[in-house]
Parts: sequence; C-alpha cells; structure tokens
Amino acid sequence: MKEWSGYKKGVNIGGWLSQCKHTYEHYDSFVSEDDFKIISEWGLDHVRIPVDYNLIEDEAGNYIDKGFTYIDKAIEWCGKHNLNMILDLHMTFGFCFDSHYGQTGFFENEDYQERFIKLWENFATRYGNIGERVAFELLNEVTDQSYSKTWNAIAKRCIERIRKIAPSVKILVGSYWNNHVSSVKDLDSPYDENIVYNFHCYEPLIFTHQGAGWIDVMPRDFRMPFKVSYKEYKALCHPISTTWEKDFFVPAGAASEDEVIDSKYFEEQFKQAIDKAEKENTYLYCGEYGVIEFVSPEDTIEWYKTINEVFTKYNIGRAAWSYKRMDFGLSDARLDAARKELLKYL
Repeated sequence: MKEWSGYKKGVNIGGWLSQCKHTYEHYDSFVSEDDFKIISEWGLDHVRIPVDYNLIEDEAGNYIDKGFTYIDKAIEWCGKHNLNMILDLHMTFGFCFDSHYGQTGFFENEDYQERFIKLWENFATRYGNIGERVAFELLNEVTDQSYSKTWNAIAKRCIERIRKIAPSVKILVGSYWNNHVSSVKDLDSPYDENIVYNFHCYEPLIFTHQGAGWIDVMPRDFRMPFKVSYKEYKALCHPISTTWEKDFFVPAGAASEDEVIDSKYFEEQFKQAIDKAEKENTYLYCGEYGVIEFVSPEDTIEWYKTINEVFTKYNIGRAAWSYKRMDFGLSDARLDAARKELLKYL
C-alpha cells in the first residue's frame, strides 16, 4: 500500500462552502486566513474543503465565477501556510448524501452525470495542474449499495475526462454506504497510479453520534462512555437499533466480549480496505472521522487516540471532521482545555 506524503494529518473545513446557507455573507464570515494559520500551527499538513455545487453553479448549470474565488482563496491560504488541500464535491446536482436536501436522480439521469463530469473538467482546468498541493475528491458519500456498479462507471468516465486536462492530480474515490470502510473492497481497480481509495469512519456510531438529532432512532438524551466492553456496546445498541446490535462485532484477537474496546476493533474494521489497497498497490485515506460535541473531552481524546493507533500503524492519511461547529468542532470552546492533548492524536 502506498503512503500519501503531504496528506497524513488533516482537518475538514465543513460548513464553509457546503452544508451551509449559500450566501456571500456566510462565505465571507465563517472562516478567514487566520483559521488556516491556526490549522498549520496545530501541526497538520492539509485541509479537506467540502464544496456544494450551489457555490459554483446555478440551478440551470451555469457557472458562478464569484463562487470559484472562494476556492481560489482556500488554495492561496493553504499555500501561504504550508498546507495541502483536497477539493471535495460534497453535493452535486441530483445527489447529496443527506436526503433532506432533496437532490435525486443523479444515478439514473445521464444529463446530470454529464453535468457532474463537466464540472470536474472545469475544476481540472482551474486547479488540476498546481501540483501535489491540490487533490480532487469526486463525490462525497455515495449512499445505496445498489449504486455501486453505476458509480464505478461514472467515476471512471469522470477520471478519463479529468486526465485529458490534468494527467497527474491525485483523485480520491469513495464507495457506497456513505464511504463506509467495508465498501472499499467493491471499488474498481485504480484507473492509474494517482488514484486514492477513500473511506470515512465514525465507528462505533452509537458512541460517536450519541444524541445526534439527525438520526431518527437516536434518543436525544442518550450518552455513553467510549471505554466499555463489547458486550455493553451490544446491550446499549439493542433498544436503539437491532441492526446496530447485529452489526456490532467482537474483533479477532479479543479474549471475549467482556474485553473493553481498543484498537483491535478499528484494525478489524479497516482490514478489508487495507487488503484491497495493498492488492491494488494504491493509497488508502480516511476523509472523515470524529466525535460529536456531546462526548466529554476525556472520551473524545480516548477515541481519537485509539483510532490513531491504526492510522499510524498502516500509514493511513486522514482528515478529522471538523474544524469548527458542525456538531463536531475541534476548535470549539468545549475542547479548549483538552486541545493540546487531543492534537497529538489527529
């Protein structure tokens, strides 16, 4: 498996150009150059910048020149503060990982797919030959497993078109189930030597998303610590989701289900993806991982420390979710006293 230099430890700047109120007032106020300076001072080497199509396209597909200037700013600020950058298309016309945005039809409509590819040709023309400083992520979190074959085909066509403009830019491709690590195995073989397999990890979901208001089955007042036994995790899942209970596993190497969760859990979560990346001799990267704001600072550190053991062991690059707010903010005041310790494990 290849090691992706310059993209080892990063953070998402979610909520700036994506999952936001798309107004210039918001774009101008959410972050500034100082935030990029802070991220660099944290010792990180890159940022992931989620972008919705609304920033740079109107509903008819016409490009909005002013919208591109915010991507230009991000690249400029990264350059000034020794950061690399992943440009992530978080929502395209016709598809979003979050159904509440009402985007449908992308995987069935060839016109929507062509619009998506043309947008990436535009990105490639503008940003594809800057060098290793900028990488492209085609689409955030494909949802249904049924889209897998279609998505592999769309991604291939898109990469072919990008390559005519930007022959060597790194391109990240994730799979279904919202980029779940277990779906990496079903990605096609890399188009060329500059493809990166991409996954997200918020496991165990019952811990990282405790109290999350956007998960229908999650009680808003549910709270739990991280370091409990596998048996306790299953018992806590049962009244919330029998599917979560069924899917929660005791990893190989654990003495029994009475053992307290540790890095073996993440090692087994990642095993198939690591094997796939090694077989294909490509890169493996975790584009999102993190813990909701309801978790105590102490347990937040424990979770990051535990997952970091596996990232470090296998040289997997990653970007934590998220720099500020967005329910997971690492720069938020709640973590002020813990941040110095936490930053050791990003």
